[in-house]
Amino acid sequence: MQNKELERDFALAGVCQAAALVQMTARKGESPAPYFEASINSIVLTDTDSTEAVFGGIAQLGLGFKTIIAQLGNTSLDKDAEITRYVAGILSLERKISRKGEVLKELSERISQIQRQQTHMDLFERQMISNLASVYADVISPAGPKIQVAGTPAVLQQDSNQNKVRALLLAGVRAAVLWRQLGGKRRQILFSRKKIVKHAQQFQQQLN
Repeated sequence: MQNKELERDFALAGVCQAAALVQMTARKGESPAPYFEASINSIVLTDTDSTEAVFGGIAQLGLGFKTIIAQLGNTSLDKDAEITRYVAGILSLERKISRKGEVLKELSERISQIQRQQTHMDLFERQMISNLASVYADVISPAGPKIQVAGTPAVLQQDSNQNKVRALLLAGVRAAVLWRQLGGKRRQILFSRKKIVKHAQQFQQQLN
């Protein structure tokens, strides 16, 4: 994937996928494993040679493409205000931390720590998801407006689900960082909506 616009929209799909997974996890306590794993894994893949490699390939972002098409497409029935709020919140948080050098430094140090822990623990073990959640709670969340997550009270009362939600929000911020590095700006989502949807549809066709 050489086209910078395509790469940027691929990263935006990463943001949208994280938002959709947050909603699923908060409501049901579970989400499709391949998408969850791709989003979580993207947090620690900080030295890759392409946007596609960050997420492990096009197939791993299928939910992200589907979410873009639903949220930005022409069918109002498919739009979900909650997912829109999560995406906006993630992009706002990323914008806040991008202006705070000390926060970015601490974030980088904490991610490096997680990468070192991977030598003796699987990234998807409960403890590691808890560690990722702590990075979000300690470093990202205090840096900007809090994202209020709605869901099923019985589901959100469980620590494991709270940790998954926070880890997914961290994954969303990671994708937003990548999106901005590729020239992403919020106004593009508004003014280049049709083109972004077209790219998402192209990616989806490759999956089919």
